[in-house]
Amino acid sequence: MKRLLSLLLLSAVFFSNIGQLNAQEETMVEETMVEETMVEETMVEEIMAEEAPAERGFTQELKNRFIEGGPGFMGIVLACLIFGLAIAIERIIYLNLATTNSKKLTEDVESALKSGGTEAAKEICRNTSGPVASIFYQGLDRAGDGVESAEKAVVAYGGVQMGQLEKNVSWISLFIALAPMLGFMGTVIGMIQAFDKIQAAGDMQPSLVAGGIKVALLTTVFGLVVAIILQIFYNYIVAKIDSIVNDMEDASITLIDILVAHKK
Repeated sequence: MKRLLSLLLLSAVFFSNIGQLNAQEETMVEETMVEETMVEETMVEEIMAEEAPAERGFTQELKNRFIEGGPGFMGIVLACLIFGLAIAIERIIYLNLATTNSKKLTEDVESALKSGGTEAAKEICRNTSGPVASIFYQGLDRAGDGVESAEKAVVAYGGVQMGQLEKNVSWISLFIALAPMLGFMGTVIGMIQAFDKIQAAGDMQPSLVAGGIKVALLTTVFGLVVAIILQIFYNYIVAKIDSIVNDMEDASITLIDILVAHKK
């Protein structure tokens, strides 16, 4: 009986020790997994930190590529972009200032003609900016000589105002055509220089000409980019001019109708 109790006690102690060992092993495994996870996260963070400086932004990449292209043709292409943008911005500001509410102006002129006559209507046009007001003023100024004289003045001065709206726009189209042409020329010259290197070396080695060809192609890329940017501004300006011209023509017809009705 004593032996049986001893065996039972020994078995209980043995199994309890085994349970403690298993618990310790599980704890050690969990700690090891946590440490490995922390190490992996640290390594990923370090790798990302190392790769982060290598990832350059669009502006920095554009600057580096521009420098690689060389100062010759790249400088000329950049000048086309600067002058083209300067003209485009000036035209956009001018066209926005030239845009007026022609419907309200027409109503004010008609009311002034009925209440105060031609001089009152001319005063409203004088105090209003924009080509429509200027055309109205010229038509009202000739209204005393008859409706036909006023119509001729409106048509003639409308052509003058249209010329003012389209001023310097042709320079933008010139830069649009010039930028890619300069880029193509830079590419052709770069290719010629690359083949000169091949001829001088007497052997076709890719490493010998790869850099030169890449630099040559960069001029074409930047020339096309400049042309695309200026083309967007050009199309906006042309659309704005067409809108103002249509407004001018519609308002001029309305003014002639008002003058005819006023003469009656």
